Amino acid sequence: MFESEFLMSANISQDAYRRLISEAVSVVGDSFPKSPYEGKNPTEIGNLVSTEFLLQEPGTAQVAEILRTVVANSISVSHPHTAAHLHCPPLLASLAAEVVISALNQSMDSFDQAPIATIVEQKMARWLCAQAGLPTSADGTFTTGGSQSNYMGLLLARDTFLRKHWNWSAQKSGLPPEARQLRILCSEVAHFTVEKSASQLGLGTDAVVRVAVDDHFRMEPAALRAALTSLQAQSLRPMAIVATAGTTDFGSIDPLPELVAAARAANTWLHVDAAYGGALLFSAEHRPRIDGIAQADSLSIDFHKLLWQPIPCSVFLVREAQDFDSIKMHADYLNPELDEAAGVPNLVTTSLLTSRRFDALKLWISLQSLGRIQLAAMIDRTIALAAYSAEVVRATQSLELMCEPQLSTVVFRYIPRQAGLDADLINAAIRRRLFETGSAVIGHTRVHGQQCLKFTCMNPAASDSQMKELIEMVRVQGKELERG
Repeated sequence: MFESEFLMSANISQDAYRRLISEAVSVVGDSFPKSPYEGKNPTEIGNLVSTEFLLQEPGTAQVAEILRTVVANSISVSHPHTAAHLHCPPLLASLAAEVVISALNQSMDSFDQAPIATIVEQKMARWLCAQAGLPTSADGTFTTGGSQSNYMGLLLARDTFLRKHWNWSAQKSGLPPEARQLRILCSEVAHFTVEKSASQLGLGTDAVVRVAVDDHFRMEPAALRAALTSLQAQSLRPMAIVATAGTTDFGSIDPLPELVAAARAANTWLHVDAAYGGALLFSAEHRPRIDGIAQADSLSIDFHKLLWQPIPCSVFLVREAQDFDSIKMHADYLNPELDEAAGVPNLVTTSLLTSRRFDALKLWISLQSLGRIQLAAMIDRTIALAAYSAEVVRATQSLELMCEPQLSTVVFRYIPRQAGLDADLINAAIRRRLFETGSAVIGHTRVHGQQCLKFTCMNPAASDSQMKELIEMVRVQGKELERG
């Protein structure tokens, strides 16, 4: 017989449930890292998670021990000196929603598994379409992240092209021989998932054409037009243009109105990767920077970036809901055609996934809890924090700012004063030392072939003084490395 404390049921003991939740909250509170990271290397972590540790005798005491070990040796995403990735500290309201999502365990593929969840996701997706300025014919689906959303955008772009130009269904017949002519255009600094998607779509990475960017790492419209002309001269077919609203390293936003015009002139699909910059939809101050997004054929937004949701929480929006038809399939046990005829919504028809979580609830609860004014203030604060940090970097001896911040990232490098020292090695060592000592978790990238450091400001509660302290830590580490 199963112990009722460990099996969720209709008659579960409320005291048992409260005790388990309370224990988990207590472990998080007691064991949460006080520093950005405890500093253990992979070998030390491996020793903690030994085979014996993984296979202890069952019991709540052992569970608490495991949770404490996991919590204590994780990155503290809420620490002001954690600034490496687009990896946000989650809102308390969204954490509360996570408890409900996990406890209910609704699966979003069919209405009879997730009745109210299905309606909430539908309404949230269509509300988001309206926020982006898409027409009433638009629709969307929640996804696991920008990678899945970008893939969906290019999948629908491919299928739409095949249907319109060659009367071909890839779902039924695979790729036609002419598919080797298809090309996807994006900027030099667009996300790597453009190539990844091209590979997975059977087009190959050679199908991706990278287009030159300006000094702020935004796609050059003139270079895009030249690339389109070159494709035409080679009898190659532009299947899609991918615009980026918020590049990973620089937060750069491609000139969307010009890219819209180029896409329309070329009669090709425009996908906007707004995984990062889509948050600007909720900022009155910065929203004009993504003007043109309403003309996208599809777009992606990650709420687990600048909207502070626990991973995963993302959405893929498409201008014409009928474009989802190319991925629709019916299963008698799940979404029979009778349901469709009766108006029963089964969301598996708009998703690449079958079982998936009720992530729309997190966003709904967060918006309800914060309100638009507070949410906008948080977005604006992170952008201001990056601008402030860039000013400090610019004024700090031995540091070089690589680009003016576009959103909430700051890319810079340490410049050694002593001749003959390898700046790339020193910059890599600065980041590694800060991580291994648990002092800070900062990012790194390469710009024009040079090793650089990066702050990704995701914490609106971080203060100017804390960012200034982090910059000073970088400078001090650099000086120590110069001395040897």
